[in-house]
Amino acid sequence: MPDLKTPDNNSSLKEYQITVLLIDDQSIVAAAVERMLAGEHDITFHYCQDPTKAIQTAIDISPTVILQDLVMPDIDGLTLAKFIRGHSALRDIPLIVLSSKEEAVTKADAFAAGANDYLVKLPDKIELIARIRYHSKAYINLIQRNEAYDALYKSRQALAAELSRAADHVTSLLPAPLKEGRITTEWRFVPSAQLGGDSFGYHWIDTDHFAIYLLDVCDHGVGSALLSVSVLNALRSQTLPDTDFRKPGEVLSRLNDHFRMETQNNLYFTMWYGVFNDKTNDLAFASGGHPPCFVIGDSGETDSLATKNLLIGGLPGITFTSDVRKLETPCSLFVFSDGVYEVRQPDGSLWGLNRLSGFLREHHNAKDSAIDALYDHVTGLTDDGVLEDDFSILKVRIG
Repeated sequence: MPDLKTPDNNSSLKEYQITVLLIDDQSIVAAAVERMLAGEHDITFHYCQDPTKAIQTAIDISPTVILQDLVMPDIDGLTLAKFIRGHSALRDIPLIVLSSKEEAVTKADAFAAGANDYLVKLPDKIELIARIRYHSKAYINLIQRNEAYDALYKSRQALAAELSRAADHVTSLLPAPLKEGRITTEWRFVPSAQLGGDSFGYHWIDTDHFAIYLLDVCDHGVGSALLSVSVLNALRSQTLPDTDFRKPGEVLSRLNDHFRMETQNNLYFTMWYGVFNDKTNDLAFASGGHPPCFVIGDSGETDSLATKNLLIGGLPGITFTSDVRKLETPCSLFVFSDGVYEVRQPDGSLWGLNRLSGFLREHHNAKDSAIDALYDHVTGLTDDGVLEDDFSILKVRIG
């Protein structure tokens, strides 16, 4: 690379010294060019008299422009130009051919060999300096663009690794599926490439009450995942002060006060929270700006459970309402985030909530997993099989 200068504090890009390499067997030409450039303090001049050493010299000094004679001993100038263009470290460096011939054929041959410009020597000082500056600027811009691209690529790699670690951490906090007992569970969590803020959980509050919850933090990235994990831990450990976790409206109200968006980098979240009473079959539930929970009986009857509340974290001090529904068992509860149904199809339309309801009603009692079938279906709707948002769905089966 060209020699580095002290970076400009007003720019994130490195600055480079204009560096000229002259390849010419005639020392008198070198002396003349050196005199022309002597007063240009931002231009460094190097000279190589032996064309057989030109490639190595160019590699060593990394010029921003090469001036090369066409007629030299030991090696033909056009051949040398091809060698320069064939070398990975030199192929992009501007090459100005110096020739004593003002012939169209000679010029065409020089350009065919890889030259960027052609001057009849010796050129006028003003013209030579102008062309050196012009070609050097273009080359330096190319270097800076490539450096910016490399930095961006490395940054994206680091971000992808960070998001992957965050996704692994969120996944590690999700509960293991329940496979035995009256209540069984299964779920599917597939983080998007940008990692949304989805998480969910379930646990016994006491011997009679089983809590079920799923939340979706706005935006994407590590910040959203961290907030999601914080909320998940507060629910799982039941550490919210003055909260009866058997009362969904109270839980959402306390979360709203505790996780205000102005204290969470302007992040808020939606949530569905339900508590099933194992003795009475009552399901108390509340939702804050979240999609409904679908309850599907074995005969296919479907109920949509949601309450009209604002999203959580937006306005402190508000009261979240809840509702209660007596469940006819056996039945299946499906709790999910909007990434499950807001799937953009090739024609630009969204798959939608109504189609999701119909799909689950059709597959809820299938021998194979309904949520695995759902994931295969929605990814098949896209052009590339990749979803834009987290895919999070929880099935709770109550026998």
